[in-house]
Amino acid sequence: MSAMEEHAPPLALTMGEPGGVGLRLALPAWRRLHRSGPAFCLLADPALLRARAARCGVDDVPLRDVTDIGQAARVFRDALPVLALSGYENLPDRPGEARPDTAAAVLAAIDNAVALTLRGAASGVVTLPIQKEALYAAGFSHEGHTDHLAALARQAGHDATPVMMLSAADLRTVPVTVHVALADVPARLSEDAIVAQGRVLARDLNRFFAVGHPRIAVAALNPHAGEGGRMGSEERTIITPAIERLKAAGIDATGPHPADTLFHEDARGGYDACLCMYHDQALIPVKTLDFHGGVNVTLGLPFVRTSPDHGTALDLAAGGAARADSLINALRLAARMAAAERARAS
Repeated sequence: MSAMEEHAPPLALTMGEPGGVGLRLALPAWRRLHRSGPAFCLLADPALLRARAARCGVDDVPLRDVTDIGQAARVFRDALPVLALSGYENLPDRPGEARPDTAAAVLAAIDNAVALTLRGAASGVVTLPIQKEALYAAGFSHEGHTDHLAALARQAGHDATPVMMLSAADLRTVPVTVHVALADVPARLSEDAIVAQGRVLARDLNRFFAVGHPRIAVAALNPHAGEGGRMGSEERTIITPAIERLKAAGIDATGPHPADTLFHEDARGGYDACLCMYHDQALIPVKTLDFHGGVNVTLGLPFVRTSPDHGTALDLAAGGAARADSLINALRLAARMAAAERARAS
């Protein structure tokens, strides 16, 4: 941990779906990080966390209730700091169940983490996975986690253009279209979307990752980059014009590159991030390289946000082979991103 990270405010870790694996993973994450950092504070119901720890047989992790996130860094070496959510105490311990009656507490953790980060009391937001179906049943109106975070930023008077980036070892990928059926991708793909996400990607690689002149590879949609239009026209009509606009804006963008030759070891050394055209094109290489340790990063927000690259895993909430690698990497990456932004601003 760098000196800048050591003296930084703690990260705010949201509890995620209380019936899922997230609470359980926070315990080994603290055990791995409590000596070397980065410090983090879990926003959750302390009673629920203690009950889950006992149920999972990891009640040897010391917990410390804090009333202010500022206390978290002081106690982190000795105990996992837990900041209670006012009005959401003594939640039921129901591992494996995602219910609408805990949705308000899940959202309160997210809302508080964002507020703490925007006012500088926390270095960044790290979110444990949520179960969207349970939130929808309780009246949640956003498409997902990221849209809710962007709405909170806008409510606080900030611009927000969220861009999903996956990060693993020596690879960063951004899917231009995300949760879209493959059959619908060509119709949803647009020149403006590629340009908008490319601009955010270039800016935030500099802002959060200290990449001076980001090199962005742009993947083709079709096999062999369309073979001059014989296997699709999107490369000529959408992707290439978008790349030209990015270049005109001073961004080092290349492509469209055939995706089947874009992710091998030698190719990865030629760019800092890859703009992919659809979900699996971006996620398959990341998960292949580091299935257990990949991190989901949200760019385009006025604060740092990372999350482990896995879901709620309700079946592992109280037992089974659950690994905290992705959460640990998400915490470490969030701390590095926050430090890079502070260094850039100083």
